Amino acid sequence: MSIDRMCNMNYELDTLSTGLRLLTVPMPPSESVTLTVWVKTGSRRENLEKLGISHFLEHMVFKGSKKFPTMKMLFEIFDEMGAEHNAGTTKEWTNFYVKLPVFDIERGFEILSDVVLNPLLDAEEVEKEKKVIFEEMKMIEDYPARNIADIFEELIYSGNPLSWDIIGTQESMNKITRDDFLEYRKKHYFAENILITVAGGISQKDILSLTNKYFSEIPKGKTFKGETFQSGQNQPQFRLKNKKTDQAHFILGFLSEGRDYKNKYSQSVLATLLAGGASSRLFTEVREKRGLAYAVGGSMDRYSDAGYFNVYVGSDPAKSEEAVSVVLDQCYGLASGKYKVLEPELNKVKGYIKGHIALSLEDSENVNDFFAEQIMFDKKVYTPEELFKKVDEVTIEMVLSEAKKLFVKEKLNLAVIGPYENGEKFKKLLI
Repeated sequence: MSIDRMCNMNYELDTLSTGLRLLTVPMPPSESVTLTVWVKTGSRRENLEKLGISHFLEHMVFKGSKKFPTMKMLFEIFDEMGAEHNAGTTKEWTNFYVKLPVFDIERGFEILSDVVLNPLLDAEEVEKEKKVIFEEMKMIEDYPARNIADIFEELIYSGNPLSWDIIGTQESMNKITRDDFLEYRKKHYFAENILITVAGGISQKDILSLTNKYFSEIPKGKTFKGETFQSGQNQPQFRLKNKKTDQAHFILGFLSEGRDYKNKYSQSVLATLLAGGASSRLFTEVREKRGLAYAVGGSMDRYSDAGYFNVYVGSDPAKSEEAVSVVLDQCYGLASGKYKVLEPELNKVKGYIKGHIALSLEDSENVNDFFAEQIMFDKKVYTPEELFKKVDEVTIEMVLSEAKKLFVKEKLNLAVIGPYENGEKFKKLLI
């Protein structure tokens, strides 16, 4: 797809009589299509006793359904079509998708609608899948570069459901039964809370017809409003997970606003300038100039009502203290004016952001993702062309204004996994 065609990407958003919403994005001349079912619920809409049920249910959906009673049958059909399929769970949404040839799109609708709307949730399979999830928990525990993100969000969102682990705990998993799934689905899997997205070599008219055919029987429901996030942080926060590792891992971050924050594009440019790509300031300062780490990266992460700028570093345990100091110096130095931002660097960062978006939108799965989260959580839906304009409008003054607002000690958080008996040397850096 050319950049001009991608920038002018057209979409249609329809609402069925049940309240179910449908997004279609034609991408001619693509011969593939991605169909995704999104449910606006995740771990932050659970309770601690049955924590992890959203993710657990995601696992169970492909275990068999009314028309396709075994996982083997489902997977054989997917393989026969050459299709890709998967599912995902976050703290705010769950999704299920299939990517397949355009000529098999109706089969995709038939299968995905049945597994999402009519899963068998066999009690014996429920117990089997618990063991699989326990192994997944062990994998995360043994992968500190992945686990550190959970530790950081436990810290920065402490006291709120946003701090809860998506996967749950062994204790909460053991309490979940088939009846719990049925109750959870009744509470969250209803028409107004579900979005269908379809992108690829399709027409809106054909997809609307298929959606009415296969998703018309979703019941209506009442939107569940969970606990919102309100920060009480007024000083730096620190958390250490003492673990025998050959490499220390840390995330340093500053609490920020949610998805509706009016200056979020300026913050995104700021985050990319500092930690996006191999020419970013932190990659250069931490890795290239000082050799303190192999992995250095960062981003702005946002939920509907809260967010944060974060930098991840994996370093030699003996060098992690220095790495933290360098990251803090770069953040505070940018905010104070010690480290200037010039137009060539700003333009490079804008090009990086727009280029990454453009490349990602060559894939129909990413197109679904691009629009779906906006539709579910934002007040306005932007096309790629409109988003690029927002990025281009960001000035040096806007970046500096956000840096001064964001990089203050009252919003600072640091989470560390490594072979440390205590974290006193890290705490001293935060004061």
